[in-house]
Amino acid sequence: MANGNSKVLTAEQEMELLAPIKDYVGKIQTEIDSLREDGTDKVVSIQNVMDGLKRDKSRTKSEKDAEIAKLQETLGKAKAVEAQNKDKISKLIADAEKYLNAHFDKEYYQPVKESCEQEKVLAKEKYKEDVARLEKEHQQNLSKLSDHQEIKDEKYVHKNRLFDAKMELQKNLQQIKDRRHAAFSYRYHLIDLLRMSKFTFGETMAQRWENYKYTFNRRSFLLQNGLYIAILLIFIILCIITPMIKGSPLLTYNNVLNILQQASPRMFLALGVAALILLAGTDLSIGRMVGMGMTTATIIMHQGINTGGVFGHIFDFTTMPIALRIVLALVACVVLCTFFTAIAGFFTAKFKMHPFISTMANMLVIFGLVTYATKGVSFGAIEPTIPNMIIPKINGFPTIILWAVAAIAIVWFIWNKTTFGKNLYAVGGNPEAAAVSGISVFAVTVGAFVLAGILYGFGSWLECIRMVGSGSAAYGQGWEMDAIAACVVGGVSFTGGIGKISGVVVGVFIFTALTYSLTILGIDTNLQFVFSGIIILVAVTLDCLKYVQKK
Repeated sequence: MANGNSKVLTAEQEMELLAPIKDYVGKIQTEIDSLREDGTDKVVSIQNVMDGLKRDKSRTKSEKDAEIAKLQETLGKAKAVEAQNKDKISKLIADAEKYLNAHFDKEYYQPVKESCEQEKVLAKEKYKEDVARLEKEHQQNLSKLSDHQEIKDEKYVHKNRLFDAKMELQKNLQQIKDRRHAAFSYRYHLIDLLRMSKFTFGETMAQRWENYKYTFNRRSFLLQNGLYIAILLIFIILCIITPMIKGSPLLTYNNVLNILQQASPRMFLALGVAALILLAGTDLSIGRMVGMGMTTATIIMHQGINTGGVFGHIFDFTTMPIALRIVLALVACVVLCTFFTAIAGFFTAKFKMHPFISTMANMLVIFGLVTYATKGVSFGAIEPTIPNMIIPKINGFPTIILWAVAAIAIVWFIWNKTTFGKNLYAVGGNPEAAAVSGISVFAVTVGAFVLAGILYGFGSWLECIRMVGSGSAAYGQGWEMDAIAACVVGGVSFTGGIGKISGVVVGVFIFTALTYSLTILGIDTNLQFVFSGIIILVAVTLDCLKYVQKK
């Protein structure tokens, strides 16, 4: 045995352990292959040819039909052979799997695993010995030197030698890790051949777990999940201290529903700005969009004649049916928000203006117009029957959550299943390369802003119904920070082209839950901004570190 240790296997000894398993299963595999040759293999081959014929545009329909008819006859014979050999193949596969279950782990994988564990110990011991030897040589060399420059050079050389020793250790550990992973995976390689890539759920999960452990990197894990872990710990601490301070638990059914209810309108805003961040942009006008949408929706759905005016005109929509007023309010919110986002998108795409500037201009224009037009007054409550029509509570469950779920599903589909979504990622990742490949960067950019406007309109309309009105120009102040922060925390990168809808959803829930928890504890709103600022700073720092690491 290598290194005089009975548990450490040489490469030759490892192959000797594997040989009986390869021979036994290999003979069965050869027999199965011969049985599949005129059956399953031919069926797969013919079906591939037929699929190719159907996609072939160089042939006429009659030519395709004639060729497919001939293939269908051959396919029928192949399927008959496949059916004839099915039971025999199943018995052979069962025999091979029974042998693997009885011998693979016990006679091959476990000895290899134990060998690898022992090799890791020996590699680390060798590293410690090498470091001790290098340190001793270094001290001896220093004792012989007196010149400052020579001492400095010796320290530099010693540092490099230590680095080389560490690299040697990491290389050896990786080789050991590779051997153990290869030994684990070989069983599934044999099963893959036997069953033609058909694994059970348990086998699939076992392989995924093994691959996760094999590729796991602590630094990458902390970069990807460090912020989530920190926030989770903060939330756990809040859950512990809340009963002590307030006398009631934080994590109750009603509190969870309240968090989801508050998060629902904000989800629309975060989903909207997420596409802009995906394009390496942002939107500073979200809060003012919400204020504009809330004011518009409240005016249209107001209970009775409006007490305030717009440019001095008092609106009265009480003569319209409530259902029509609800629809009109939604359309007005969407149209107004989309109009302003489209303007920002046009300037961003046409003149290569940074979204920070174009959306900041929007923010100022919207706030100025709405405040001037309404004199900054709040327009009171909407018709009290509207919330029960649009977002009723069913057995205490707020159905406003279902609106958010629908928005998540639709935006997920747009991002992942449409050409526009693929182009969005392409333009965000590299606009120059996207343009060269034929993608209209202008259309994608404006499209992202328009999509954002539609979502802002829906979000502000829902918020108006949730709050039963109270629309004013000042409403929504600071919401842009919450939406942007939720996206950043959820992994949508400001570098562009990186992000998932699932991350946005998680980010919104994190921020809403944190704000709700701090409010219950009675933490001052101004201090809540401090928490949000710190989280944003940490999130963007981690994102930048990931980007630097990739570079």
